[in-house]
Amino acid sequence: MKGQLRLLGGRKLDSPRGLMTRPTPARVREAVMNFLGEKIQGCHWLDLCSGSGVMSCEALERGASRILAVEKNPQTAKICKSNLMTIASDLSDQKFVEVICREVISLLKKGCDNSHTWEGADSQFDIVYLDPPYESKIYSIVLEKLLEGNWLKQNSLVICEHSTTKELNTPREWCKQGKRVYGNTSLLIISPP
Repeated sequence: MKGQLRLLGGRKLDSPRGLMTRPTPARVREAVMNFLGEKIQGCHWLDLCSGSGVMSCEALERGASRILAVEKNPQTAKICKSNLMTIASDLSDQKFVEVICREVISLLKKGCDNSHTWEGADSQFDIVYLDPPYESKIYSIVLEKLLEGNWLKQNSLVICEHSTTKELNTPREWCKQGKRVYGNTSLLIISPP
């Protein structure tokens, strides 16, 4: 079963129905796209726990050149891939889009060079969006594996979406770039050491 979701630009996307996913609210998506601004242009975007892929679709529409979305639920990953391919096909320049149906931590453990189809120095990511189920406890291990697996470029940003009711602290080796609160949703923005 699919529901409907709308991008900030008005484009409709499919969304998994039920409680399996929680799409990032439009207000939060707009805020992320606004504060990232020109950093999105030509960036490599890693979407962890991607759900419908709405964040990656927003990034694609704003000029991201490469997207890797990771979603463990097969039906949700299929919807994510369909959404991303639809958006990519409507754009005039070529985009590289890949959706991997796998549990995030097991994928990150493989390391960046062994996990997706593009290789070399250009395979690392400028922006990572991490949006696991709010009750999960994977934030710190994901951040650890991002560093260990050489997933990040030197000046990359990691945006951790989490519940406002649960404090998410900056791991000590990471640099806090900001924190934003939007009702029930908060964002911790950090960069690698």
